[in-house]
Amino acid sequence: MLKYIPLLEFPLLIIMVLIRSYMLRRRGIRAIVFGVTHKSDYFIIPVMLFFIYGLISIVIDLPFPKILIRPFWDIDVLNICAAAICTISLIWFGITLKIFGQSFRVGIDENTGDKLITTGTFAISRNPIYVAFIAFFLGVFLAHSNLLISVFLVLFIITVHRQILREESFLKKHYGIEYEKYCNEVRRYV
Repeated sequence: MLKYIPLLEFPLLIIMVLIRSYMLRRRGIRAIVFGVTHKSDYFIIPVMLFFIYGLISIVIDLPFPKILIRPFWDIDVLNICAAAICTISLIWFGITLKIFGQSFRVGIDENTGDKLITTGTFAISRNPIYVAFIAFFLGVFLAHSNLLISVFLVLFIITVHRQILREESFLKKHYGIEYEKYCNEVRRYV
């Protein structure tokens, strides 16, 4: 049963992003600016849809190549670790959303006038939301280790790293010396 906790928590991750975006939208802030600065951002959408369909196929017998979702292992200790990692990631993500406040964006918002956030989880990592996502999907992998999730995890980490580099370039231009000082004090990941 523990191995299904990450699958049950995955929708919570999406719901948290949608709720925060909706709350900001009500304040007149466009939080989802994904794909505005670079159309290649859309690459992640088919990857995510394929991944979600594969996850659903693990639970419900949908037409999907079984070789892709056949587990490498099923170890109870890893299922416990996976559930803990995913739960902690969700909590970390929620705390970070709170700290982010009105500055939260999905994508690069070149029109932002918000100040640089360096407190809370941002004092531990320059990219605490991405750390939460990577840790969460690592937890999913531990619970449901298979070819699909392995490939997705690698693609996801590459995509996140690319996005971080793009965001860092923007932040250096936008915040200048303040951001450079922050980079010298806080690591990119952890």
